[in-house]
Formats: sequence, C-alpha cells, structure tokens
Amino acid sequence: MTHTNRPLASPLRRPLPETTRRRCVVTGAAGFIGSQLATRLHEQGWAVTGIDGFTDSYDPVEKHQRAAALERLGGVSIVVGDLVTSNLESLFDGAEVVFHLAGRAGVRASFDIEPRYVHDNVTATEAVVAAARPGGVRRIVYASSSSVYGNSPTPFREDLPPAPISPYGRTKLEAERLCLEAASSGLEAVALRYFTVYGPGQRPDMGLRIFAEAALHGRPLTVFGDGTQRRDFTYVDDIVDATIAAADAPASGLAVNIGGGSSVTLLEVLDLLGSLVARPVDVRFHPFARGDVLATEADSTRAASLLGFRAHVPFERGFRAEVAWVRDRSELVQAEEARSA
Repeated sequence: MTHTNRPLASPLRRPLPETTRRRCVVTGAAGFIGSQLATRLHEQGWAVTGIDGFTDSYDPVEKHQRAAALERLGGVSIVVGDLVTSNLESLFDGAEVVFHLAGRAGVRASFDIEPRYVHDNVTATEAVVAAARPGGVRRIVYASSSSVYGNSPTPFREDLPPAPISPYGRTKLEAERLCLEAASSGLEAVALRYFTVYGPGQRPDMGLRIFAEAALHGRPLTVFGDGTQRRDFTYVDDIVDATIAAADAPASGLAVNIGGGSSVTLLEVLDLLGSLVARPVDVRFHPFARGDVLATEADSTRAASLLGFRAHVPFERGFRAEVAWVRDRSELVQAEEARSA
C-alpha cells in the first residue's frame, strides 16, 4: 500500500516552459516542509534550486530520500552545503525569491546544544541576508515559528511583544529580526510564523509522528505534562500555500502568523489517535518539559488580509492522513526487511 503527499486541496498547474519559469532558491529543501514546498513550486512552474546541509538534527536518511525524489522531477536541482560556508551569492544569482526554510528545529534539544542552534538559525540567516542583495534576490520569505511568542496570551497577534522561553525560540526570533530589518534597505522580506506543522512526511522527532508510530505498534506513548496543553496544528499543505503566497504578497518587513485555525489539546489528539488505530493508546505521563508552552493559537487576521490565506485542512482530516502515511511507511519498511532477510 502507498500513500502520497499530494495536497488535499485543488489540482496544481501544469509546469511552464523553461524559458518562462521564475527562478527561486529553497533552503532546507530536503526537510519535511522544504521538500513539499520545492515540489509544489516545481509543479506551479518555478525553476527551483534547493540547498540543504543534511545536518544530524535527525537521521539524514529521510532527507537524502526526499532530495533524490526532488532531483528526479527535473527542473529541481539540489546543492549540498552549509549556508554559512557556501557561496550563496553564486547560488542566488538569477533567483527572484529565496524561501529560507533551513534551520535547526526542536525546543528541548536547544537547551543542551544552543551554539548549534545559533549557527544553524542565526549565523546561517546572516549569510542568507548578506548574499541576497548582491545576488539580485527580490524577496526573502523566512520560515519563523510560533515559539517566538512563548507563553503570551492567546490568540497570538503579531503586534504582541515576542517572549520566547527557549534557545530555539530566541534564535528564530533573532533570525526573523535579521530578515525583517533587511527590508528597510530595499530587500523585500516576510517572516511567516508557522504554528506546529504536521502531515504526511513529518519529521521523525515530532510528537504527532512519534505518537502515531507508537500507537500503531502497540507501544506506550510518553506525554510530557498532563495533556491539557493546546496546539494550533497546521497541515503542511496549508503551510505550503501560505509560503508560496508570501512570494508576491503586498507586504514587506512584517511577520505573519500561519496557523491551522483550531487549537487542540494533546488529550484530544490521543483520543482521535485511539479511534484511528482502533484501540486505546497506552499513555505514560511525565512532568512538563523545559521550554514547552501551555497553549498556542494564531490570530490569522494579517494572513487573511495580506496573503489571502485561510487554512483548509481541519485537524481530524489532516491527522488521519498522517496516520495513514505512517502506517503505509511502516508496512513498506517491513516488506523491504522481509525481502532482504
């Protein structure tokens, strides 16, 4: 059985002839979101250059698989390199837009290896901004995070003072600042504050995928906290829609929330997961983890106004698709192991 990562929304345009294609660069192109963004851009007629450092933030095997799939598309090229040390001016030459999705994600690990977060999120963004203008780039679309808000009152509005409570949140905020300040000197820039992105292809270190894998194999699930934490989960296709819209949005120098439109507790997630796997899930509760916020919820007024964005995939539908993808992937891995035994 197979399950694709095709959008749950409308059909895509046929690719344009090479001579009429707009050119862009996607940093972090082998990542969960970056690979799906690069695929959609290609299908909508863009010529795409991706760059990825294939860091050890999680097992890079999946990243290499995604990169290989992108290169098979034709019209998408992948460059391997660290943004800090790569010749970005040459890479950016002729690119109209840089979709800057590269970075080191994850709140908990950021307390232990903060210098690596600074390198991958802040220093790398400094390099992107420095190379963009000499490379002729018109706009940077930066993938920021709801983590910049910390435990601010919900719903989070972009005009709230940022209050990150983890090194990860602080580095995302600093990278966001670098991009938005560049807009004051002629380079267009928009920072999209993504809210908990999920869906087929999700990173293996993210909670929803970990929960699904454990439940499907009958293993206990670990929840940090009492399960009442709320998250504004945002389906990956909606994130891609918003990110592409930001390339031409009538806005620059602004941060924009990109949320899924509903705030769901972890207890509600676990109840839904039990119904999707057709058996109760075994949950083990542990104390709250450092850096975990109590609730996230996006005020999407600015996204609707400037990007014409509205989330289309409700959480139940999106999580069902992710669990199906996890199940299909597990069956494929088991089949491959059986063939090689």
